[in-house]
Amino acid sequence: MRALLSVYDKRGILEFARGMAELGVELWASGGTAKVLREAGLAVRELAELTGFAELLGGRVKTLHPAVFAGVLAREDQLGELGAAGFFPFDLVAVNLYPFEEAAGSGLPEAEVLEQIDIGGPALLRAAAKNFPRVYAVADPADYPRVLEALKKGGDPGLRRALAAKAFALAAAYDAAIADWFVREEAFPERKVLVLEQEAPLRYGENPHQPAALYRIRGEAGPLFLARVLQGKPMSYNNYADAEAAWRLVSEFEGPAAVAVKHQMPSGVGLGESPAEAYARAYAADPVSIFGGIVAFNRVVDERAAEAIGNLFLEIVLAPGFTEGARERFSRKKNLRLIEVPAPYRPGLEFRHLAGGFLVQAGDGEVFGEARVVTERAPSEDELRALRFAMAVAKHARSNAIVVANGERTLGIGQGQTSRVDAARIALERAGEAARGAVLASDGFFPFDDVVRLAARYGVAAIAQPGGSKRDADSIQAANEAGIAMVFTGLRHFRH
Repeated sequence: MRALLSVYDKRGILEFARGMAELGVELWASGGTAKVLREAGLAVRELAELTGFAELLGGRVKTLHPAVFAGVLAREDQLGELGAAGFFPFDLVAVNLYPFEEAAGSGLPEAEVLEQIDIGGPALLRAAAKNFPRVYAVADPADYPRVLEALKKGGDPGLRRALAAKAFALAAAYDAAIADWFVREEAFPERKVLVLEQEAPLRYGENPHQPAALYRIRGEAGPLFLARVLQGKPMSYNNYADAEAAWRLVSEFEGPAAVAVKHQMPSGVGLGESPAEAYARAYAADPVSIFGGIVAFNRVVDERAAEAIGNLFLEIVLAPGFTEGARERFSRKKNLRLIEVPAPYRPGLEFRHLAGGFLVQAGDGEVFGEARVVTERAPSEDELRALRFAMAVAKHARSNAIVVANGERTLGIGQGQTSRVDAARIALERAGEAARGAVLASDGFFPFDDVVRLAARYGVAAIAQPGGSKRDADSIQAANEAGIAMVFTGLRHFRH
């Protein structure tokens, strides 16, 4: 039995090679790997002996030779032909690849990044994997121990197949990273290759009869994938979806903020001088819907904030960190998940799955495009600040979305309605008397003046909307009649 070893990552290679040598496996290796093995006292032959060529072009060419690839690709029924050509078979190929992704992400000059594109390595892996009925294709040092165990037992066809699948997946991911690097300046290239790596199996999806798993996009580092679960039950499919929605929204605010989310929709948002004060306002915005939901903070949660939450049943609390006092307080709630998220959300490309494909768009990174006053009365600075706050929330609510708020918290949120006036009615009814003197933000323009007239009946003082309707003049007139200040932002924030 012969093994061909050509590894960039030398972790575990000595133990692996030594184990094979003890089983009588003949070791062949490329130059750098052969040197490491020889210095460790192992008997190893260099591929140059087989090919008749030393490594060429500074190592760019060392395994690309018929004697090497024929020895890897020959099937059992082709071994006679192989021998007649003066070559011999390899039964195991251990290869790992140049660290292209590390080089591409390190800011190296382009010429140096190009040198980290491995050619021979992926070709060898693919050849060995193609011939898995006879050859072990070993691409991951973590697999060395189980391959050795299989060799000791005389072989394992099932393992060879599993290793082949892994090798092809690794080679495909490697090529995808290279292709992505070449079009890195293009937002929407002709081909966008996504490589998904399983992060964790999940108990089930949105409902118990739906199997599910969590995957990471290779090369991406979203905040929740960097997070640490400090306590509580494992995360579920719905937990991840809700946590993402909460973290996106709370990341909008510079000052201390708290966000309550249910079914990926905000139920209450509060601002304050401290996490505890922000939470109290988020809770007051909708003390019913927050039950069983998720709360996110954009500041380290201290004991006061933990005490403010008290015994309320929540699924998750997210924050950049938790003080020891807060963790001790939360530890009494064994099922509550505490998640420490080290970075705020920053908009990037967003993907939405369709049967057979994806919709892809740039993330929504704006709140106001402008604040063009279109009414006789202009909003005060306090009203304008409250309008920006309300629109930041509307941007993360489900369309059609209307948010009624003051400068400290949401008062009523209407969302997910097929009629904008219905969304406004829900938001204003929830706000009740608190709507008097408050502001209202809409994620889309008003096709009619009905929302403005409804807001006037509740005493709303100022409105922000994108503008752009054929009947904008009707809404402006209704606002002027009611003494409402209205600004057009020029930006729509649909979230379906």
